[in-house]
Amino acid sequence: MLGLAPLRSAPLPIRASAVPSARSSATACGRNSSQQQQLADGGQLSLAVPEADEGDTVLPENVHKWRMVIAYDGTKFKGWQYQPSIPTIQYFLEDALICITKLDRKKLCLVGAGRTDTGVHAWGQVAHFTTPFSYCCLNSIHSAMNGLLPPEIRVREISAARPEFHARTSTKSKEAANYFVGTHDFTSFANAAHNDRERRSTKKITRFDVTEMGAVLQLEVEGTGFLYRQVRNMVALLLQVGKEALPPDIVPAIIAVRDRKELAKVALSAPPHGLCLMSVNYDEEILKPPEGSPPVSFGRTHHLSKCKLPFY
Repeated sequence: MLGLAPLRSAPLPIRASAVPSARSSATACGRNSSQQQQLADGGQLSLAVPEADEGDTVLPENVHKWRMVIAYDGTKFKGWQYQPSIPTIQYFLEDALICITKLDRKKLCLVGAGRTDTGVHAWGQVAHFTTPFSYCCLNSIHSAMNGLLPPEIRVREISAARPEFHARTSTKSKEAANYFVGTHDFTSFANAAHNDRERRSTKKITRFDVTEMGAVLQLEVEGTGFLYRQVRNMVALLLQVGKEALPPDIVPAIIAVRDRKELAKVALSAPPHGLCLMSVNYDEEILKPPEGSPPVSFGRTHHLSKCKLPFY
């Protein structure tokens, strides 16, 4: 029996496609904005993008995006989501912003990371809004916001945000990725292999991290092994969730049916260009060299100048 432990891999940045990973560990990176990716065989990967919604990441020229961290005692409020003339958190935030900026709510495009229910509190709720003008100093708007809000709601922080930042999208991708963690039958995420070897479809995912790096979304997954194209298929589904084309709980639903055709109805396999195998981990004992072995060689430093790998 081999002492093979987890593999770890990470992908190179790619445009608008998902990057798969392995623990074997794999990492994938992709820009959130692209809609199509040219495949190696000449085909194209097309990812469904929902119609423009509040807080769409594609900003018109001269529009600025702002991020807020908000705390509130939700006892007196009917949850987060805006409802006309009903005391919700979003209602009061928008009311204060309208008063300060003189913009209507459609132009403000206020979006929260999570829609908390009636009576639920928050310490680190995140939201973003947009304005057609910039601020050279945020202290004034910050003070004005807290001066207009009920005492149960406080804006803890306001900062400028990149156009790619979206308070809700990042949260949903992370939520969906967490559904993959654990031991599951990943038949729905495996393509037919090009050999006749019997495969075990049950695999253990120990970690699936989603990290924003500016305009690049990095996904890193670690597990005890992966089926053929499993990582690329998982990442493709997460990208759809991140674009809000699908809800996060689509992941356990597709895992449960154990049918690759069900995944194909909502997401195509991500192209390989953004995927990189980062490491393969073994039990330390199995890696100990036999007695009398020569020292390990890590190569000479001058050889590095001839290396063509962009990340070496």
